[in-house]
Amino acid sequence: MSLPDKTTTMEEAVAAIPDGAVVMLGGFGVPGTPFTLIHELVRQGKRDLTVIKNDANEAGMGVDHLIVAGLMRKLIVTHLGLNANAIAAMNEGRIKVELCAQGILAERIRAGGAGLQAILTDIGLETELAEGKQVIEMAGKRLLVEPAIRADVALIHADCADPFGNLTYLATARNFNPPMAMAAERVIVETERLVPLGGISPDAVETPGVFVDHICPLTQISEEYGVVRR
Repeated sequence: MSLPDKTTTMEEAVAAIPDGAVVMLGGFGVPGTPFTLIHELVRQGKRDLTVIKNDANEAGMGVDHLIVAGLMRKLIVTHLGLNANAIAAMNEGRIKVELCAQGILAERIRAGGAGLQAILTDIGLETELAEGKQVIEMAGKRLLVEPAIRADVALIHADCADPFGNLTYLATARNFNPPMAMAAERVIVETERLVPLGGISPDAVETPGVFVDHICPLTQISEEYGVVRR
Protein backbone atom coordinates (compact mmCIF):
# COMPACT_ATOMS: atom_id res chain seq x y z
CA MET A 1 0.00 0.00 0.00
CA SER A 2 1.41 3.38 -0.97
CA LEU A 3 1.07 6.39 1.35
CA PRO A 4 -0.68 9.48 -0.03
CA ASP A 5 1.26 12.56 -1.07
CA LYS A 6 -0.23 15.44 0.95
CA THR A 7 1.81 18.27 -0.57
CA THR A 8 -0.28 21.13 -1.88
CA THR A 9 -0.13 24.86 -2.41
CA MET A 10 -0.67 27.13 0.55
CA GLU A 11 -3.44 28.93 -1.35
CA GLU A 12 -5.42 25.71 -1.82
CA ALA A 13 -4.94 24.53 1.75
CA VAL A 14 -6.01 27.81 3.36
CA ALA A 15 -8.95 28.22 0.95
CA ALA A 16 -10.65 25.30 2.72
CA ILE A 17 -10.76 27.22 6.04
CA PRO A 18 -14.23 28.76 6.49
CA ASP A 19 -15.03 32.12 8.02
CA GLY A 20 -15.79 31.70 11.72
CA ALA A 21 -13.32 28.83 12.14
CA VAL A 22 -11.51 28.01 15.36
CA VAL A 23 -7.83 28.09 14.42
CA MET A 24 -4.85 26.91 16.45
CA LEU A 25 -1.54 28.59 15.64
CA GLY A 26 1.62 26.79 16.72
CA GLY A 27 4.68 28.53 18.03
CA PHE A 28 6.41 29.75 21.14
CA GLY A 29 7.16 33.38 20.37
CA VAL A 30 8.91 33.23 17.00
CA PRO A 31 10.05 29.56 16.92
CA GLY A 32 7.38 27.38 15.38
CA THR A 33 4.99 30.18 14.43
CA PRO A 34 3.53 29.61 10.93
CA PHE A 35 4.10 33.16 9.71
CA THR A 36 3.55 32.42 6.02
CA LEU A 37 0.29 30.58 6.66
CA ILE A 38 -0.88 33.52 8.78
CA HIS A 39 -0.11 35.89 5.89
CA GLU A 40 -2.18 33.66 3.60
CA LEU A 41 -5.09 33.77 6.07
CA VAL A 42 -4.93 37.55 5.91
CA ARG A 43 -4.58 37.62 2.13
CA GLN A 44 -7.67 35.47 1.71
CA GLY A 45 -9.57 37.57 4.26
CA LYS A 46 -10.77 34.75 6.50
CA ARG A 47 -13.02 36.48 9.03
CA ASP A 48 -14.58 36.05 12.46
CA LEU A 49 -11.81 33.71 13.58
CA THR A 50 -11.26 32.34 17.06
CA VAL A 51 -7.49 31.97 17.42
CA ILE A 52 -5.68 29.80 19.97
CA LYS A 53 -1.99 30.55 20.44
CA ASN A 54 0.52 30.62 23.24
CA ASP A 55 1.27 34.33 22.68
CA ALA A 56 0.16 37.26 20.55
CA ASN A 57 3.62 37.71 18.99
CA GLU A 58 4.87 41.28 18.69
CA ALA A 59 3.47 44.23 16.77
CA GLY A 60 3.96 43.71 13.06
CA MET A 61 4.41 39.94 13.36
CA GLY A 62 2.28 36.82 13.20
CA VAL A 63 -0.98 37.12 15.13
CA ASP A 64 -0.73 40.90 14.95
CA HIS A 65 -1.53 40.83 11.22
CA LEU A 66 -4.88 39.17 11.99
CA ILE A 67 -5.65 41.75 14.67
CA VAL A 68 -4.77 44.75 12.51
CA ALA A 69 -6.82 43.36 9.60
CA GLY A 70 -9.86 42.94 11.87
CA LEU A 71 -10.18 39.23 11.10
CA MET A 72 -10.18 37.90 14.65
CA ARG A 73 -13.23 37.62 16.92
CA LYS A 74 -11.60 35.94 19.92
CA LEU A 75 -8.08 35.12 21.10
CA ILE A 76 -7.30 32.37 23.61
CA VAL A 77 -3.77 33.09 24.80
CA THR A 78 -1.37 32.94 27.74
CA HIS A 79 -0.09 36.52 27.46
CA LEU A 80 -0.32 39.69 25.37
CA GLY A 81 2.44 41.70 26.98
CA LEU A 82 4.71 42.02 23.94
CA ASN A 83 2.00 43.30 21.61
CA ALA A 84 0.55 46.75 22.26
CA ASN A 85 -1.91 46.31 19.37
CA ALA A 86 -3.39 43.20 20.98
CA ILE A 87 -3.74 44.95 24.33
CA ALA A 88 -5.46 47.92 22.69
CA ALA A 89 -7.82 45.65 20.72
CA MET A 90 -8.78 43.87 23.93
CA ASN A 91 -9.30 47.07 25.92
CA GLU A 92 -11.34 48.64 23.12
CA GLY A 93 -13.54 45.55 22.76
CA ARG A 94 -12.48 44.78 19.19
CA ILE A 95 -11.52 41.24 20.19
CA LYS A 96 -12.51 39.02 23.08
CA VAL A 97 -9.56 37.60 25.00
CA GLU A 98 -9.50 34.49 27.18
CA LEU A 99 -6.31 34.39 29.22
CA CYS A 100 -5.05 30.98 30.32
CA ALA A 101 -2.03 29.91 32.34
CA GLN A 102 0.60 28.59 29.94
CA GLY A 103 0.84 25.06 31.31
CA ILE A 104 -2.94 24.81 31.56
CA LEU A 105 -3.37 25.90 27.93
CA ALA A 106 -0.90 23.24 26.80
CA GLU A 107 -2.67 20.59 28.87
CA ARG A 108 -6.14 21.61 27.64
CA ILE A 109 -4.91 21.21 24.06
CA ARG A 110 -3.25 17.89 24.87
CA ALA A 111 -6.50 16.71 26.45
CA GLY A 112 -8.41 17.72 23.33
CA GLY A 113 -6.05 15.67 21.20
CA ALA A 114 -6.43 12.69 23.54
CA GLY A 115 -10.22 12.76 23.34
CA LEU A 116 -10.78 13.95 26.92
CA GLN A 117 -13.51 16.39 27.85
CA ALA A 118 -11.68 18.40 30.50
CA ILE A 119 -8.83 18.49 33.00
CA LEU A 120 -8.97 19.17 36.74
CA THR A 121 -6.59 21.58 38.44
CA ASP A 122 -6.29 23.84 41.47
CA ILE A 123 -4.37 26.42 39.42
CA GLY A 124 -6.39 29.59 38.97
CA LEU A 125 -8.87 29.05 41.79
CA GLU A 126 -10.05 32.32 43.40
CA THR A 127 -8.68 34.32 40.46
CA GLU A 128 -10.16 35.89 37.34
CA LEU A 129 -9.05 32.81 35.41
CA ALA A 130 -11.79 30.82 37.18
CA GLU A 131 -14.66 33.18 36.35
CA GLY A 132 -17.59 31.32 34.79
CA LYS A 133 -15.95 27.90 35.14
CA GLN A 134 -17.18 24.92 37.12
CA VAL A 135 -15.54 24.04 40.44
CA ILE A 136 -15.91 20.57 41.93
CA GLU A 137 -14.66 18.87 45.08
CA MET A 138 -12.65 15.66 44.95
CA ALA A 139 -10.87 13.93 47.84
CA GLY A 140 -11.55 16.98 49.98
CA LYS A 141 -9.93 19.37 47.50
CA ARG A 142 -11.60 22.04 45.37
CA LEU A 143 -10.69 21.74 41.70
CA LEU A 144 -11.33 23.89 38.68
CA VAL A 145 -12.77 22.16 35.61
CA GLU A 146 -10.85 23.37 32.56
CA PRO A 147 -12.51 22.27 29.29
CA ALA A 148 -10.35 20.50 26.75
CA ILE A 149 -9.65 22.49 23.58
CA ARG A 150 -10.08 21.33 20.01
CA ALA A 151 -10.06 23.36 16.82
CA ASP A 152 -11.36 23.24 13.29
CA VAL A 153 -7.87 23.86 11.92
CA ALA A 154 -4.30 23.87 13.22
CA LEU A 155 -1.61 25.79 11.35
CA ILE A 156 1.81 24.32 12.08
CA HIS A 157 5.41 25.26 11.26
CA ALA A 158 7.78 22.32 10.85
CA ASP A 159 11.49 22.22 10.24
CA CYS A 160 11.25 19.11 8.09
CA ALA A 161 8.43 17.05 6.56
CA ASP A 162 7.99 14.20 4.15
CA PRO A 163 5.11 14.03 1.62
CA PHE A 164 2.96 11.91 3.96
CA GLY A 165 3.23 14.51 6.73
CA ASN A 166 5.72 13.07 9.19
CA LEU A 167 7.23 16.11 10.91
CA THR A 168 10.23 17.26 12.90
CA TYR A 169 10.66 20.57 14.73
CA LEU A 170 13.46 22.75 16.01
CA ALA A 171 13.96 23.91 19.61
CA THR A 172 10.90 25.48 21.29
CA ALA A 173 8.77 24.88 18.19
CA ARG A 174 8.19 21.52 19.91
CA ASN A 175 6.20 23.14 22.71
CA PHE A 176 2.79 23.73 21.12
CA ASN A 177 2.99 22.38 17.56
CA PRO A 178 2.86 18.63 18.39
CA PRO A 179 -0.21 18.75 20.67
CA MET A 180 -2.00 21.18 18.34
CA ALA A 181 -1.48 18.78 15.44
CA MET A 182 -3.43 16.19 17.45
CA ALA A 183 -6.24 18.51 18.54
CA ALA A 184 -7.64 19.81 15.24
CA GLU A 185 -9.94 18.41 12.59
CA ARG A 186 -7.67 19.68 9.80
CA VAL A 187 -3.91 20.21 10.07
CA ILE A 188 -2.03 22.40 7.60
CA VAL A 189 1.75 22.44 7.81
CA GLU A 190 4.29 24.84 6.36
CA THR A 191 7.72 23.24 6.23
CA GLU A 192 11.18 24.61 5.65
CA ARG A 193 12.44 21.35 4.21
CA LEU A 194 10.60 18.66 2.26
CA VAL A 195 12.38 15.31 2.06
CA PRO A 196 11.37 12.10 0.26
CA LEU A 197 9.31 9.50 2.07
CA GLY A 198 11.74 7.66 4.30
CA GLY A 199 14.00 10.71 4.54
CA ILE A 200 13.10 11.14 8.22
CA SER A 201 14.26 8.40 10.56
CA PRO A 202 11.26 6.81 12.33
CA ASP A 203 12.91 7.60 15.67
CA ALA A 204 13.11 11.29 14.72
CA VAL A 205 9.42 11.75 13.85
CA GLU A 206 7.78 14.13 16.35
CA THR A 207 4.37 14.37 14.69
CA PRO A 208 3.26 11.29 12.72
CA GLY A 209 1.76 11.91 9.31
CA VAL A 210 -1.58 10.37 10.29
CA PHE A 211 -2.38 13.66 12.05
CA VAL A 212 -1.52 15.86 9.05
CA ASP A 213 -3.78 16.78 6.12
CA HIS A 214 -1.75 19.23 4.03
CA ILE A 215 1.98 19.89 3.54
CA CYS A 216 2.98 23.27 2.10
CA PRO A 217 6.70 23.63 1.34
CA LEU A 218 8.05 27.14 1.96
CA THR A 219 9.76 28.76 -1.00
CA GLN A 220 11.30 31.56 1.06
CA ILE A 221 11.85 32.51 4.68
CA SER A 222 10.72 36.05 5.54
CA GLU A 223 12.35 38.41 8.02
CA GLU A 224 9.79 37.43 10.67
CA TYR A 225 11.43 34.01 10.99
CA GLY A 226 14.83 35.63 11.42
CA VAL A 227 14.11 37.50 14.65
CA VAL A 228 15.67 34.60 16.54
CA ARG A 229 19.09 33.47 15.33
CA ARG A 230 18.57 30.19 13.51
